[in-house]
Amino acid sequence: MLYRKPVPFFTVVFAFVALLAGNAHADTAAPHLANVTILATGGTIAGSGSTSTTTIGYTAATVGVNSLIQAVPELNKVAHVTGEQVFQIASENMNNEYWLTLGKRVNELLARPDVDGIVITHGTDTLEETAYFLDLVVKSHKPVVLVGAMRPSTALSADGPINLYNAVLLAASHEAVGQGVLVAMNDQIHAARDVSKTNTSTPDTFKTTELGMLGYIQGNHPYFYHRAMRKHTADTEFDISKLQSLPQVDIVYGYANMGPAALNAFVAGGAKGIIHAGVGDGSLANKVKPALVAARKQGVLIVRASRVGQGIVARNGEANDDELDFVAADTLNPQKARILLMLALTRTSDSKEIQRIFYTY
Repeated sequence: MLYRKPVPFFTVVFAFVALLAGNAHADTAAPHLANVTILATGGTIAGSGSTSTTTIGYTAATVGVNSLIQAVPELNKVAHVTGEQVFQIASENMNNEYWLTLGKRVNELLARPDVDGIVITHGTDTLEETAYFLDLVVKSHKPVVLVGAMRPSTALSADGPINLYNAVLLAASHEAVGQGVLVAMNDQIHAARDVSKTNTSTPDTFKTTELGMLGYIQGNHPYFYHRAMRKHTADTEFDISKLQSLPQVDIVYGYANMGPAALNAFVAGGAKGIIHAGVGDGSLANKVKPALVAARKQGVLIVRASRVGQGIVARNGEANDDELDFVAADTLNPQKARILLMLALTRTSDSKEIQRIFYTY
Protein backbone atom coordinates (compact mmCIF):
# COMPACT_ATOMS: atom_id res chain seq x y z
CA MET A 1 0.00 0.00 0.00
CA LEU A 2 1.27 3.43 -0.93
CA TYR A 3 1.74 5.80 1.92
CA ARG A 4 0.13 9.23 1.44
CA LYS A 5 1.25 12.08 3.57
CA PRO A 6 -1.68 13.52 5.53
CA VAL A 7 -2.92 16.90 4.29
CA PRO A 8 -2.77 19.52 7.05
CA PHE A 9 -6.18 20.49 8.39
CA PHE A 10 -5.68 24.21 7.76
CA THR A 11 -4.92 23.45 4.10
CA VAL A 12 -8.30 21.72 3.75
CA VAL A 13 -10.04 24.61 5.47
CA PHE A 14 -8.39 27.20 3.23
CA ALA A 15 -9.28 25.23 0.12
CA PHE A 16 -12.90 24.93 1.25
CA VAL A 17 -13.11 28.65 2.01
CA ALA A 18 -11.58 29.46 -1.38
CA LEU A 19 -14.17 27.23 -3.06
CA LEU A 20 -17.01 28.97 -1.24
CA ALA A 21 -15.57 32.35 -2.11
CA GLY A 22 -15.33 31.37 -5.75
CA ASN A 23 -18.95 30.23 -5.82
CA ALA A 24 -20.03 33.38 -4.02
CA HIS A 25 -18.15 35.46 -6.58
CA ALA A 26 -19.88 33.61 -9.41
CA ASP A 27 -23.28 34.17 -7.79
CA THR A 28 -22.65 37.87 -7.22
CA ALA A 29 -20.87 38.64 -10.48
CA ALA A 30 -21.94 41.93 -11.99
CA PRO A 31 -25.10 41.46 -14.07
CA HIS A 32 -25.27 42.49 -17.69
CA LEU A 33 -25.79 46.24 -17.77
CA ALA A 34 -28.19 47.81 -20.24
CA ASN A 35 -27.06 50.46 -22.72
CA VAL A 36 -28.86 53.74 -22.01
CA THR A 37 -28.52 56.91 -24.06
CA ILE A 38 -29.20 60.23 -22.37
CA LEU A 39 -30.57 62.86 -24.74
CA ALA A 40 -30.21 66.32 -23.21
CA THR A 41 -32.50 69.19 -24.15
CA GLY A 42 -31.73 71.74 -21.43
CA GLY A 43 -34.04 72.90 -18.67
CA THR A 44 -33.55 73.44 -14.94
CA ILE A 45 -31.78 70.11 -14.53
CA ALA A 46 -29.05 71.72 -16.65
CA GLY A 47 -29.44 75.12 -14.99
CA SER A 48 -27.16 77.15 -12.74
CA GLY A 49 -27.66 79.88 -10.17
CA SER A 50 -25.49 82.69 -8.83
CA THR A 51 -25.28 81.10 -5.36
CA SER A 52 -25.84 77.69 -3.80
CA THR A 53 -29.09 78.94 -2.28
CA THR A 54 -30.52 80.25 -5.55
CA THR A 55 -33.57 78.15 -6.33
CA ILE A 56 -35.50 80.79 -8.27
CA GLY A 57 -34.19 83.35 -10.70
CA TYR A 58 -31.51 80.95 -11.99
CA THR A 59 -30.50 80.43 -15.62
CA ALA A 60 -31.77 77.27 -17.28
CA ALA A 61 -29.95 75.22 -19.90
CA THR A 62 -26.32 76.10 -19.15
CA VAL A 63 -24.83 72.69 -18.25
CA GLY A 64 -23.96 70.21 -21.00
CA VAL A 65 -24.87 66.54 -21.04
CA ASN A 66 -21.34 65.33 -20.29
CA SER A 67 -21.23 67.42 -17.13
CA LEU A 68 -24.62 66.07 -16.07
CA ILE A 69 -23.35 62.51 -16.45
CA GLN A 70 -20.04 63.19 -14.70
CA ALA A 71 -21.91 64.69 -11.74
CA VAL A 72 -23.56 61.31 -11.07
CA PRO A 73 -20.79 58.67 -11.19
CA GLU A 74 -23.21 56.14 -9.69
CA LEU A 75 -24.83 55.88 -13.13
CA ASN A 76 -22.06 53.48 -14.14
CA LYS A 77 -23.40 50.96 -11.62
CA VAL A 78 -26.80 50.65 -13.29
CA ALA A 79 -26.12 51.09 -17.02
CA HIS A 80 -23.61 51.76 -19.74
CA VAL A 81 -24.40 55.42 -20.29
CA THR A 82 -23.71 57.65 -23.27
CA GLY A 83 -24.87 61.23 -23.76
CA GLU A 84 -25.97 63.41 -26.64
CA GLN A 85 -26.90 67.09 -26.61
CA VAL A 86 -29.94 67.29 -28.90
CA PHE A 87 -30.55 70.96 -28.12
CA GLN A 88 -30.10 73.28 -25.16
CA ILE A 89 -33.19 75.34 -24.33
CA ALA A 90 -35.44 76.41 -21.50
CA SER A 91 -38.55 74.30 -22.01
CA GLU A 92 -40.93 77.24 -22.38
CA ASN A 93 -39.27 77.56 -25.79
CA MET A 94 -40.17 74.03 -26.86
CA ASN A 95 -41.93 73.94 -30.23
CA ASN A 96 -43.18 71.56 -32.91
CA GLU A 97 -39.88 71.56 -34.79
CA TYR A 98 -37.95 70.53 -31.69
CA TRP A 99 -40.48 67.76 -31.07
CA LEU A 100 -40.08 66.34 -34.56
CA THR A 101 -36.29 66.45 -34.26
CA LEU A 102 -36.38 64.74 -30.88
CA GLY A 103 -38.95 62.12 -31.88
CA LYS A 104 -37.01 61.14 -35.00
CA ARG A 105 -33.76 60.88 -33.06
CA VAL A 106 -35.38 58.70 -30.40
CA ASN A 107 -36.70 56.33 -33.07
CA GLU A 108 -33.31 56.19 -34.79
CA LEU A 109 -31.58 55.23 -31.54
CA LEU A 110 -34.18 52.71 -30.39
CA ALA A 111 -33.94 50.91 -33.74
CA ARG A 112 -30.31 50.06 -32.89
CA PRO A 113 -29.62 46.77 -31.10
CA ASP A 114 -26.99 48.43 -28.90
CA VAL A 115 -29.50 50.86 -27.34
CA ASP A 116 -31.76 49.38 -24.66
CA GLY A 117 -33.39 52.53 -23.35
CA ILE A 118 -33.39 56.31 -23.53
CA VAL A 119 -33.50 59.04 -20.89
CA ILE A 120 -34.40 62.58 -21.93
CA THR A 121 -33.45 65.46 -19.66
CA HIS A 122 -35.96 68.27 -20.05
CA GLY A 123 -37.24 71.46 -18.50
CA THR A 124 -40.30 70.91 -16.35
CA ASP A 125 -42.53 73.63 -17.84
CA THR A 126 -43.44 71.61 -20.94
CA LEU A 127 -42.09 68.21 -19.91
CA GLU A 128 -45.56 66.66 -19.77
CA GLU A 129 -46.26 67.79 -23.34
CA THR A 130 -43.02 66.41 -24.78
CA ALA A 131 -43.60 63.16 -22.91
CA TYR A 132 -47.09 62.76 -24.40
CA PHE A 133 -45.91 63.65 -27.91
CA LEU A 134 -43.25 60.94 -27.67
CA ASP A 135 -45.78 58.52 -26.19
CA LEU A 136 -47.71 58.87 -29.44
CA VAL A 137 -44.84 58.74 -31.96
CA VAL A 138 -42.09 56.48 -30.55
CA LYS A 139 -42.01 53.23 -32.51
CA SER A 140 -40.54 50.89 -29.92
CA HIS A 141 -41.47 49.14 -26.70
CA LYS A 142 -38.03 49.92 -25.25
CA PRO A 143 -38.13 52.27 -22.25
CA VAL A 144 -38.16 56.02 -22.81
CA VAL A 145 -38.01 58.10 -19.62
CA LEU A 146 -38.25 61.87 -19.27
CA VAL A 147 -36.69 63.55 -16.29
CA GLY A 148 -36.15 67.07 -15.03
CA ALA A 149 -35.49 69.02 -11.88
CA MET A 150 -37.15 71.81 -9.94
CA ARG A 151 -33.87 73.18 -8.58
CA PRO A 152 -30.75 74.04 -10.59
CA SER A 153 -27.62 71.92 -10.51
CA THR A 154 -25.81 74.50 -8.35
CA ALA A 155 -28.38 74.49 -5.53
CA LEU A 156 -27.62 72.96 -2.13
CA SER A 157 -30.67 70.74 -2.44
CA ALA A 158 -30.49 70.05 -6.19
CA ASP A 159 -32.92 67.28 -7.13
CA GLY A 160 -31.48 66.75 -10.59
CA PRO A 161 -28.78 64.17 -9.72
CA ILE A 162 -31.07 61.71 -7.91
CA ASN A 163 -33.80 62.22 -10.50
CA LEU A 164 -31.32 61.47 -13.28
CA TYR A 165 -30.02 58.39 -11.47
CA ASN A 166 -33.56 57.08 -11.00
CA ALA A 167 -34.43 57.78 -14.63
CA VAL A 168 -31.44 55.81 -15.91
CA LEU A 169 -32.20 53.00 -13.47
CA LEU A 170 -35.77 52.92 -14.80
CA ALA A 171 -34.76 53.06 -18.46
CA ALA A 172 -32.33 50.18 -17.89
CA SER A 173 -34.93 47.97 -16.21
CA HIS A 174 -36.93 45.09 -17.65
CA GLU A 175 -39.98 46.33 -15.75
CA ALA A 176 -40.20 49.50 -17.87
CA VAL A 177 -40.34 47.66 -21.19
CA GLY A 178 -43.72 48.11 -22.88
CA GLN A 179 -44.97 50.65 -20.31
CA GLY A 180 -45.03 53.58 -22.73
CA VAL A 181 -43.14 56.82 -22.25
CA LEU A 182 -42.57 57.46 -18.56
CA VAL A 183 -41.77 60.43 -16.34
CA ALA A 184 -39.44 59.79 -13.39
CA MET A 185 -39.50 62.56 -10.79
CA ASN A 186 -39.33 62.68 -7.02
CA ASP A 187 -38.91 58.86 -6.70
CA GLN A 188 -42.19 58.32 -8.57
CA ILE A 189 -43.09 56.81 -11.95
CA HIS A 190 -45.81 58.47 -14.03
CA ALA A 191 -47.44 57.75 -17.38
CA ALA A 192 -46.83 60.43 -20.03
CA ARG A 193 -50.52 60.71 -20.92
CA ASP A 194 -51.80 61.50 -17.45
CA VAL A 195 -49.09 63.32 -15.53
CA SER A 196 -49.07 67.09 -15.07
CA LYS A 197 -46.97 69.74 -13.42
CA THR A 198 -49.09 70.95 -10.51
CA ASN A 199 -46.89 73.36 -8.54
CA THR A 200 -44.73 76.24 -9.70
CA SER A 201 -41.67 75.46 -7.61
CA THR A 202 -41.77 72.44 -5.28
CA PRO A 203 -39.92 69.18 -6.11
CA ASP A 204 -43.13 67.12 -5.83
CA THR A 205 -44.81 69.10 -8.59
CA PHE A 206 -45.43 66.20 -11.01
CA LYS A 207 -48.57 64.30 -10.12
CA THR A 208 -51.19 62.10 -11.69
CA THR A 209 -53.79 63.41 -9.33
CA GLU A 210 -56.89 61.50 -10.37
CA LEU A 211 -55.89 58.43 -12.37
CA GLY A 212 -52.85 57.64 -10.23
CA MET A 213 -49.12 57.26 -10.77
CA LEU A 214 -47.72 53.96 -12.02
CA GLY A 215 -45.26 53.23 -9.24
CA TYR A 216 -42.21 54.11 -7.18
CA ILE A 217 -38.44 53.87 -7.43
CA GLN A 218 -37.05 52.69 -4.12
CA GLY A 219 -33.90 50.87 -3.07
CA ASN A 220 -32.46 50.95 -6.59
CA HIS A 221 -35.47 49.20 -8.06
CA PRO A 222 -38.63 50.30 -9.90
CA TYR A 223 -41.94 49.00 -8.58
CA PHE A 224 -44.98 49.18 -10.84
CA TYR A 225 -48.50 48.99 -9.42
CA HIS A 226 -50.51 50.15 -12.44
CA ARG A 227 -50.23 50.21 -16.23
CA ALA A 228 -51.16 52.85 -18.80
CA MET A 229 -54.26 51.43 -20.48
CA ARG A 230 -54.53 53.67 -23.55
CA LYS A 231 -52.57 52.72 -26.68
CA HIS A 232 -49.06 54.17 -26.90
CA THR A 233 -45.64 54.04 -28.59
CA ALA A 234 -45.26 51.10 -31.00
CA ASP A 235 -49.03 50.47 -30.99
CA THR A 236 -50.09 53.91 -32.29
CA GLU A 237 -51.06 54.87 -35.83
CA PHE A 238 -48.87 57.97 -36.04
CA ASP A 239 -45.72 58.17 -38.16
CA ILE A 240 -43.48 61.24 -38.06
CA SER A 241 -40.61 59.78 -40.07
CA LYS A 242 -41.39 61.92 -43.13
CA LEU A 243 -43.08 64.87 -41.44
CA GLN A 244 -41.37 68.25 -41.67
CA SER A 245 -44.04 70.17 -39.79
CA LEU A 246 -47.23 69.72 -37.80
CA PRO A 247 -50.63 71.35 -38.40
CA GLN A 248 -51.27 74.56 -36.48
CA VAL A 249 -53.51 73.94 -33.48
CA ASP A 250 -54.15 76.63 -30.88
CA ILE A 251 -55.80 76.76 -27.45
CA VAL A 252 -58.56 79.21 -26.50
CA TYR A 253 -58.98 79.57 -22.74
CA GLY A 254 -62.44 79.88 -21.22
CA TYR A 255 -63.28 82.42 -18.51
CA ALA A 256 -66.09 84.67 -17.34
CA ASN A 257 -66.93 87.44 -19.85
CA MET A 258 -64.98 85.60 -22.56
CA GLY A 259 -65.31 86.95 -26.08
CA PRO A 260 -64.40 85.58 -29.54
CA ALA A 261 -61.41 87.85 -30.27
CA ALA A 262 -58.67 85.31 -29.51
CA LEU A 263 -60.49 82.53 -31.34
CA ASN A 264 -61.02 84.68 -34.43
CA ALA A 265 -57.37 85.71 -34.41
CA PHE A 266 -56.21 82.09 -34.33
CA VAL A 267 -58.53 81.16 -37.19
CA ALA A 268 -57.35 84.17 -39.21
CA GLY A 269 -53.78 83.12 -38.44
CA GLY A 270 -54.25 79.76 -40.11
CA ALA A 271 -55.25 77.42 -37.32
CA LYS A 272 -56.36 73.99 -38.56
CA GLY A 273 -57.69 73.09 -35.15
CA ILE A 274 -58.81 74.81 -31.95
CA ILE A 275 -58.80 73.39 -28.45
CA HIS A 276 -61.50 75.17 -26.47
CA ALA A 277 -60.39 74.95 -22.82
CA GLY A 278 -63.86 75.63 -21.50
CA VAL A 279 -65.08 76.17 -17.98
CA GLY A 280 -66.52 73.18 -16.12
CA ASP A 281 -67.32 70.30 -18.45
CA GLY A 282 -66.11 72.22 -21.50
CA SER A 283 -69.03 74.63 -21.53
CA LEU A 284 -69.40 77.14 -24.39
CA ALA A 285 -70.18 80.78 -23.56
CA ASN A 286 -72.92 82.44 -25.60
CA LYS A 287 -70.48 85.06 -26.89
CA VAL A 288 -68.04 82.43 -28.18
CA LYS A 289 -70.26 79.65 -29.48
CA PRO A 290 -71.21 81.38 -32.76
CA ALA A 291 -67.53 81.98 -33.56
CA LEU A 292 -66.74 78.31 -32.85
CA VAL A 293 -69.59 77.22 -35.12
CA ALA A 294 -68.36 79.56 -37.86
CA ALA A 295 -64.82 78.26 -37.53
CA ARG A 296 -66.02 74.67 -37.87
CA LYS A 297 -67.93 75.58 -41.02
CA GLN A 298 -64.64 76.91 -42.39
CA GLY A 299 -63.06 73.48 -41.84
CA VAL A 300 -61.35 74.16 -38.49
CA LEU A 301 -61.58 71.16 -36.13
CA ILE A 302 -62.98 72.10 -32.72
CA VAL A 303 -62.16 70.05 -29.62
CA ARG A 304 -63.97 70.78 -26.35
CA ALA A 305 -61.60 70.39 -23.41
CA SER A 306 -61.75 71.76 -19.87
CA ARG A 307 -59.61 74.12 -17.86
CA VAL A 308 -60.51 72.18 -14.68
CA GLY A 309 -57.66 69.69 -14.97
CA GLN A 310 -59.51 66.52 -14.01
CA GLY A 311 -62.46 64.51 -15.20
CA ILE A 312 -64.04 63.45 -18.48
CA VAL A 313 -65.36 66.03 -20.90
CA ALA A 314 -68.59 64.28 -21.82
CA ARG A 315 -69.54 64.10 -25.47
CA ASN A 316 -72.95 65.72 -25.99
CA GLY A 317 -72.84 66.90 -22.38
CA GLU A 318 -72.53 70.69 -22.14
CA ALA A 319 -72.86 70.99 -25.93
CA ASN A 320 -74.47 68.95 -28.68
CA ASP A 321 -71.26 67.72 -30.25
CA ASP A 322 -73.09 65.57 -32.79
CA GLU A 323 -75.01 68.56 -34.11
CA LEU A 324 -72.07 70.98 -33.96
CA ASP A 325 -69.60 68.43 -35.38
CA PHE A 326 -67.23 69.02 -32.45
CA VAL A 327 -64.92 66.56 -30.69
CA ALA A 328 -64.79 65.89 -26.93
CA ALA A 329 -61.33 65.71 -25.33
CA ASP A 330 -62.16 62.88 -22.92
CA THR A 331 -59.71 63.20 -19.97
CA LEU A 332 -56.89 64.98 -21.82
CA ASN A 333 -56.01 68.42 -20.53
CA PRO A 334 -55.96 71.22 -23.14
CA GLN A 335 -52.21 71.14 -23.79
CA LYS A 336 -52.23 67.39 -24.40
CA ALA A 337 -55.43 67.56 -26.44
CA ARG A 338 -53.58 69.99 -28.70
CA ILE A 339 -50.81 67.45 -29.29
CA LEU A 340 -53.21 64.64 -30.11
CA LEU A 341 -55.22 66.84 -32.47
CA MET A 342 -52.08 67.91 -34.33
CA LEU A 343 -51.10 64.30 -34.92
CA ALA A 344 -54.67 63.27 -35.74
CA LEU A 345 -54.80 65.97 -38.42
CA THR A 346 -51.79 64.41 -40.13
CA ARG A 347 -54.03 61.41 -40.82
CA THR A 348 -57.58 62.67 -41.23
CA SER A 349 -59.86 65.71 -41.12
CA ASP A 350 -62.99 63.69 -40.36
CA SER A 351 -64.37 64.69 -36.96
CA LYS A 352 -65.85 61.26 -36.22
CA GLU A 353 -62.53 59.60 -36.92
CA ILE A 354 -60.77 62.15 -34.75
CA GLN A 355 -63.23 61.43 -31.93
CA ARG A 356 -62.26 57.75 -32.22
CA ILE A 357 -58.62 58.78 -31.93
CA PHE A 358 -59.34 60.75 -28.76
CA TYR A 359 -61.04 57.71 -27.22
CA THR A 360 -58.13 55.48 -28.26
CA TYR A 361 -55.18 57.51 -26.98
